[in-house]
Amino acid sequence: MVDVAPVRLDPEYRRLWASSLVGTLGRQMVLVALPFELWQLTHSSLSIGLLAIVQLVPILTFALGGGAVADAVDRRRLLTVTTILLASTSVVLVLLAAQPSPPVWAFYVVAFVAAAVGAVDGPTRSSTTPRLVPRERLTAAITMSSLSMNGMSVAGPALAGAMIQLWGVPSAFGLDVLMGLLGLAAILSLAPIPPHPDAARPGITAVREGLSFMRASGIIMSSFVIDLDAMIFGMPSSLFPQLALTVFNVGAAGYGLLTAAPAFGAVLGAAMTGWAGRVRRPGRGVVVAVAAWGVAIVAFGLSTWSLPVALAFLALAGAADVVSAVLRSMIIQFETPDRLRGRLMSIHTLVVTSGPRLGDAEAAAVAAVAGAQFSVVSGGILCLVGLLAVVRRFPQLLSYELAHATTPPRGSASDPIDTRVA
Repeated sequence: MVDVAPVRLDPEYRRLWASSLVGTLGRQMVLVALPFELWQLTHSSLSIGLLAIVQLVPILTFALGGGAVADAVDRRRLLTVTTILLASTSVVLVLLAAQPSPPVWAFYVVAFVAAAVGAVDGPTRSSTTPRLVPRERLTAAITMSSLSMNGMSVAGPALAGAMIQLWGVPSAFGLDVLMGLLGLAAILSLAPIPPHPDAARPGITAVREGLSFMRASGIIMSSFVIDLDAMIFGMPSSLFPQLALTVFNVGAAGYGLLTAAPAFGAVLGAAMTGWAGRVRRPGRGVVVAVAAWGVAIVAFGLSTWSLPVALAFLALAGAADVVSAVLRSMIIQFETPDRLRGRLMSIHTLVVTSGPRLGDAEAAAVAAVAGAQFSVVSGGILCLVGLLAVVRRFPQLLSYELAHATTPPRGSASDPIDTRVA
């Protein structure tokens, strides 16, 4: 089972984890409530598609710069600012949703601002974890963060739906405000997390330095490329409505089950990753996990005769995906010096954000020509073919081995720059 030692033994990490837990719950509720409100106002699916674009643009625009800022300033102070700003956007959403006829454009403006702030907040949180736990518990901390994120991805939408049904959309936005305040209290209880003495000033030069480090590190580059392969070719979530209504014939309820199945599998997978800390060759583990993802997606596409069987394969895919995510995060965190960690985690944010959206576009385009089932099966097969190409291009992925447990990651909590109080 998952190793909860970082939450028990590292009080600074426990506060960061608690802040991320409640923050993720609140943001997941917004992810459900905001499209619902737009649909009520416009009755147009195009308005929801536009929302996705509005949220993606600031992530692509600000993530790299946000990572450079995270490397150059006190991360606790930066997290304080981003948490306050995110809570403030939800306050505005509450006020808008409480109006009888709120302007639709205002919701897009708030969504843009929130996505821009989140593009800074995410890499900052990820790059902070290695400063708060010793090397031997870093893998467990990464797993705990993944478990909480996936768990809240299941609980948040369910809670949002219930609250909207009982008290209306403003209640869901209001609970996100409360979660933001709780998260802020946890952040304020952290000790200062100063930047590395060699940290570069934020700017184009700093961004280029992060990109150059990524290109020079074959193992880190391979971890990004292999995730893009899995998400672009093997991510069929855009086809779930069509599959539910025209293939499985299970209506809206079945669509909800298809959407929830990968997250449910990810929760179970993350809860059973206590072994991850003992993995010496995480690159091999990533290859196996991505292969399992591709096979599970192919099996899902071939299981149109039974919804329960299809859901089981989707859950298996979600479990494989979270294992890949944990092991890839291990590689990135252990191989990146602290002065660059914010920038590398911002690149990671770009990859995990853009990959699924590109996958949605690829799956929808193939489905428009050859049908939804063919799109799913061919996507899974292309994922496996792409996996072979990635392994051939980056042979170090299979040979990469973690240093001995007594060797800290670069710029970790055991470095002299760490001035936290125990």
